[in-house]
Amino acid sequence: MQAGLLSTLIWLPIVGGVLVLALGDSRIALARWVALATAVASFLLSLPLYMGFDTSTAAFQFVEQMPWIPAFNASYHLGVDGIALPLVLLTTFVTIPVVIAGWTVIEKRPAQYFAAFLIMEGLMVGVFSALDALLFYFFWEAMLIPMFLIIGIWGGPRRVYATLKFFLYTFLGSVFMLVALIYMYLQAGSYDIVALQELPLGFDEQFWIFLAFFAAFAVKIPMFPVHTWLPDAHVEAPTGGSVVLAAIMLKMGGYGFLRFALPIAPDAARELDTLVIALSLVAVVYIGFVALVQTDMKKLIAYSSIAHMGFVTLGCFLAFDIATGTGSLAGAGMGIDGAMVQMVSHGLISAAMFLCVGVMYDRLHSREISAYGGVINRMPMFGAFMVLFAMANSGLPGTSGFVGEFLVIIASFKANFWYAFLAATTLILGAAYTLWLVKRVIFGPVGNDHVATLEDLNGREFFVLAVLAAGVLLLGLWPAPLLEVMQPSVQHLVEQIVTSKLP
Repeated sequence: MQAGLLSTLIWLPIVGGVLVLALGDSRIALARWVALATAVASFLLSLPLYMGFDTSTAAFQFVEQMPWIPAFNASYHLGVDGIALPLVLLTTFVTIPVVIAGWTVIEKRPAQYFAAFLIMEGLMVGVFSALDALLFYFFWEAMLIPMFLIIGIWGGPRRVYATLKFFLYTFLGSVFMLVALIYMYLQAGSYDIVALQELPLGFDEQFWIFLAFFAAFAVKIPMFPVHTWLPDAHVEAPTGGSVVLAAIMLKMGGYGFLRFALPIAPDAARELDTLVIALSLVAVVYIGFVALVQTDMKKLIAYSSIAHMGFVTLGCFLAFDIATGTGSLAGAGMGIDGAMVQMVSHGLISAAMFLCVGVMYDRLHSREISAYGGVINRMPMFGAFMVLFAMANSGLPGTSGFVGEFLVIIASFKANFWYAFLAATTLILGAAYTLWLVKRVIFGPVGNDHVATLEDLNGREFFVLAVLAAGVLLLGLWPAPLLEVMQPSVQHLVEQIVTSKLP
């Protein structure tokens, strides 16, 4: 059953998307069911990855390899370790609520809408499972196309501006990564990622390679100051586009740092870690204040995502300071553990928050906070879910939002007190802007006549939010299964980055 499993997870959604396209809008009822069946099948087929995963080794598993471009020694090489596996599962899981959420609300070209998400799902799984750098780059760039179309066709009034800004930022950053990959190919004679990680490089080489990777991955996360494309993209994207963008696509930047930048250029990363940590803390603190003054719900959640992803880069680069200061590999790994948990947790919470905004937008066609007030009086079930996800976004103990942030803050204490002090401000700022949003939208008297006409969740909406709520609570109360899967790969990564590669 394991043979070809990763290829199935990549190509099944793509084939399903093509089939949905072929069915078209004229047979949209069947197309919807085909899209849902494909998304559910992909998720169910991804579960054997977890159930059959050997947690005692850091080696890549479920490996597939065959020649692809022999002239460049590039192969169709797939595999997952404890870092990639949780993100593959997150991808296949999140696609299901995206399909269900757009079931009836997408009226313009619905078949193309569902097809775009299915094709993008397959390409994103390819990003997380590629073990050949050229194949990774192919999937990395190809996944931009469906998102470009999703925002450009189904987005808001300023969708063309947002789409072009999104595409140019992410594409231009990726060009530098391609240059670095080609340079390393000329040195190693192979695009195999493991071979590139073992390639001895001088400090100057590492420095420029790290900067090239940084340009690509910092934009994708996005880090301050290259974050400005994200709020525009979120505001203009349809609900499903915002969900996938926040829940999965932002995680590719963090994954890129862990898979490429840190193990390939550890000496340069060690020299530049203070800069990256500083930018991460700026994202946590400054962007938190920016979120406080937003009047658009989606823009507030978008800035919240930037602040929370700052924890990911902070956790990744704390490893150098901890290993240097204390010599503890376990302590260095704690920051990366926190970064990984934060990525998975944020994927669930941000998806839920954007879906909640989508539920309200479908009813009142407004994202402005001032258009609401006292929603819980008319939508008590929805209000309960919204409050739960808001608490998780604030880092409430018992929810997934607490686990990753707690691990990163503890790791920060091991590195530097002031890092921890600034990182911990997110617990205050996150609660401030999230609960301020909830107070104005959910609680209080009914805000206006439009709110007075609201109807509570239907069965489809309740199911989607309930599933995400279960994930947020399960990961918050029992993070051990996720941490056990990650541990060997994280420890192996820590050993890679604390060992100099200077020839």
